Amino acid sequence: MSIALVRNPGDGPDFRYYKNAIEQVVTSAETSGAVTVMRLTVDREDAPPLHSHSREDESWVVLSGRVRFWVGSTSLDMCDVYDAEPGAYVYGPRLVPHTFQTLTPTAELLVINNPGAVEGYFRAIGPDDARIDSEHTDVLGQYGMVLLDSPPPDQS
Repeated sequence: MSIALVRNPGDGPDFRYYKNAIEQVVTSAETSGAVTVMRLTVDREDAPPLHSHSREDESWVVLSGRVRFWVGSTSLDMCDVYDAEPGAYVYGPRLVPHTFQTLTPTAELLVINNPGAVEGYFRAIGPDDARIDSEHTDVLGQYGMVLLDSPPPDQS
């Protein structure tokens, strides 16, 4: 059974995903599978490849920095492109291809997935200095994710 909770920044446990420290704000287990929320600080080179999720919707709240989002096509060149500033909310429904990249040196984001469980993917990959998502297609598939194109080019 899930319970109401308040978790201030820094109160959630941290784990590593590639070279990033991610704060697990709310786990899927704490919400009976309804949602998982992670807080992350990303650099420009941390952009994920264009991908889609078949099991969950994904939302982002930009806490600091500016972030560019690509959405809606299996090719970066054909995606719609949106820039999000601090306070912006971005919604990516399941099956809609998407990726993002910071436009500032770093950005802090809340990443919200519902239903939850996808946090297991990030924990399964764990720490690594080089981000090579294509080496983890088997784990991605276990969580209903598919890589569609490369990460966005550097926007600096």
